[in-house]
Order: sequence, then C-alpha cells, then structure tokens
Amino acid sequence: EKEIETLLYYVQDQEKVIQRNKLIVYLLLYTGSRISELVNIKLGDIDQLTSTLTIRGKGGKVREVSLRQDVLQLIKQYQKEERAISKFQESEYLLVSQRGNKMHRDAVRDWLKNVSNDVGFHLHPHLFRHTFSTRLLRLGVDLTTVSKLIGHANINMTAKYYIQTSKEEKQSAVEKL
Repeated sequence: EKEIETLLYYVQDQEKVIQRNKLIVYLLLYTGSRISELVNIKLGDIDQLTSTLTIRGKGGKVREVSLRQDVLQLIKQYQKEERAISKFQESEYLLVSQRGNKMHRDAVRDWLKNVSNDVGFHLHPHLFRHTFSTRLLRLGVDLTTVSKLIGHANINMTAKYYIQTSKEEKQSAVEKL
C-alpha cells in the first residue's frame, strides 16, 4: 500500500509525468488488465454512461470491468487535453504513441523501468495486475468475482497465482483451533 501511495503521488507531478502516462498507471492499477490488453483499448471500449471498460483478452475473450470515477475522469481529461490537441486524434486507440500509432507494450515497460528508478522500487506491468487482484482479495472480494474481473478461465488459476498466505496468517489460523 505504501508503494501504491508513493507511485500515485509521483504521477501527480505534471512536470515529470504526462497525462497519458498517468492514465496508464491508473488503468493498470484499477482494471487488472494485462499489458497487451491495455495497449489495445479502443475509444469504443469505454462506456462513460455505465462507467465500464470492455477488455479484449487472451484467446479473444471479452470481459467488462467497472471503472472507478477517478479513472473515468482521467480518461475524459486525457481525451480533452492531450488527445484533442494531438495530430493523432483520429486514432481508434485510447493510448497513442508520439508517432500516432497505438502504444507499444515495450514503450510502457520502458517508461515503468524509468519510473522505478525515480520511486525506488521495481515496476513492471504484470505487477499491477497482481496488485489489483491481491488488493481485491484482501478487501474480501470473493475469488469468483476477482477471477472474472481479471479474465481467468477458472478460479483455480486465480487461486494459484494470487492467493498468498503469509506466515502470520497461517499462524493465526492455527491459533484459532
């Protein structure tokens, strides 16, 4: 949680972080999307009326994720401020590179690597997906819901990758007997 706070504070600095990159952090942190899903988000995938994002995942699977209001506001702000003045405003993709193409996964990875140096801890795209899932589980969201939000075919995969039990949690469980 402390690292999330540090990162969110960092991306508020408009001299260091452009609006698009701030949006990347928020989308990764609050949608559980894979990097390939993130860069493939199209403008038409965002439903501002219902605050939902349609994510096209692995194997052509499609899922809907509710968007937090702060993420939705960032999308609107980015579209109004950066995309509106961009010479690439005609792109169907939400996130565009400086050349006008959709963002490339490597560009996101490279930027996160640079941010890692500034914030003092390692950032990579899949870490956000892991954080999204782990935070939901710790907040008491059931495994089935988390599994559906991140696009796993079954809850066993979600359990395998995202449920970690700490030594303290194991000790506490045994002490309840």
